[in-house]
Amino acid sequence: MAEAAFNVLFLCAANSARSILAECLLNAMGEGRFHAYSAGSQSAGQIHPEVLELLHKSGLAIAGLHSKSWDAFAAADAPRFDFIITVCDDMAGEACPVWPGHPITAHWHIPDPVRAQGSDAHRQHAFVEAMSQLQQHISALICLPFATLDKMKLGQTVRDIGNPA
Repeated sequence: MAEAAFNVLFLCAANSARSILAECLLNAMGEGRFHAYSAGSQSAGQIHPEVLELLHKSGLAIAGLHSKSWDAFAAADAPRFDFIITVCDDMAGEACPVWPGHPITAHWHIPDPVRAQGSDAHRQHAFVEAMSQLQQHISALICLPFATLDKMKLGQTVRDIGNPA
């Protein structure tokens, strides 16, 4: 695949934490080479407050962010995606829509910080850890030699990012 701006959709069931973090991180780290979006199969309708606080503290843009259903990307005028990446295990087992253009699909296991139990500090750490794991995965994604990988090898490489040996 030639180097170009790639459209990436991050999916998570609720679209309230991990997929939102991934969208913001890739848009910032991708420096215009990527356009990231996020959605959920069962949108929570709102972004988790801890996510908004963490993004704000990290200096990442939060204007315009909102929790949305993947139906928002089913319209004819929706972006065509090069990559669809699920970031929660619940999504990995769901039947996803058929996306136009046969995008590369991958699953990156990121533990759900919303489900973290314990003290406030422990729960906050779960969000920071999720963001850190996503930063590592996204760093690996943006450094791939896209021009030298055929679609099959690129797909396997993107899947491998979420399943390190």
